[in-house]
Amino acid sequence: MNDERKSPAQRAHRSCSPKLLGAAALIGSATALAQSQAPPHAPEVARAKYLWSQSPHGKLLERILPPAIEPRELPEPRSEGARLTARYCVQCHYLPNPEMHAAAKWKTIIERMVWRMQGKGNLGEVMKEMMDNVEAPTDQELAILTRYLRKHGQREIDLKHPALKSSAGQMFSIACSQCHVLPDPRRYTAREWPEVVDRMKRHMAWANVVVGTDAMRTIPVLDTEEIVRFLQRYARAEPKAK
Repeated sequence: MNDERKSPAQRAHRSCSPKLLGAAALIGSATALAQSQAPPHAPEVARAKYLWSQSPHGKLLERILPPAIEPRELPEPRSEGARLTARYCVQCHYLPNPEMHAAAKWKTIIERMVWRMQGKGNLGEVMKEMMDNVEAPTDQELAILTRYLRKHGQREIDLKHPALKSSAGQMFSIACSQCHVLPDPRRYTAREWPEVVDRMKRHMAWANVVVGTDAMRTIPVLDTEEIVRFLQRYARAEPKAK
C-alpha cells in the first residue's frame, strides 16, 4: 500500500514524526473512550470527526448537515439499523436524524448516498477524496439501513388539514418546509413541542435559513411562539397517569 492510500494513523507510524504520532494517539484515545461507553458504534463517530479535522475539506463536510444528534440519541440506539446509520453516514457529514425526511423519501436519498460512497455520480470522486477509506454498505446492510430510516422517518401532516390555511398554519408551513416535510403535530405532546421547536430553530440558524429575523422578513412574518401554539393546539394528548 503506498503512502497516499494509507490512513492518517498508518502514515503517522510510518514517519515516526512526534506530531503525527500524537495525532495517531488521539485517534486511539478517542476510539478507546468511545468503546468504553454505550452504544457500541461511537468509535466510528469519533474517528470521522478526527479525520474531518485533518482533511482540507473538513469545513465543507461540517456544513453539509447540522450537528443534530448523537448515536445514543438515535431511535432504538442499540439496533443494527442505528449502528449502520452511525457507521456509514458519518463518513461524510454529521449524523442525520431519521426524522429529517419522511419515510417515502428515505429510499431515494439512501440510494443517492450509497452511489456517492461507491465513488460514482457527480460527487463520488469528491467524497472519496474528502474522506479516508470511504466504504459503502453491503446489499444486506443497505436493506437494514433503509428499513430503519423509513421506520423512524418523519410523519407528515395531512396537507389538506384546514388549519394549514390559517395565519399560524402558513407560518408553520414556511418555517418547517425549508428543511423537511411538514411534521404531524401529533408527533409530540403540547409539553414536548417547545423544546423540539427550539432545537429546530437552532438548526435553522446554523444553516442560515429564515427563522423569523427582521433582516429576512417573510409574509406572514414568522413568529416562533405562534408556531409553537399552532403545534400545541393539534398535538398528541399527554399520556394518562397510571
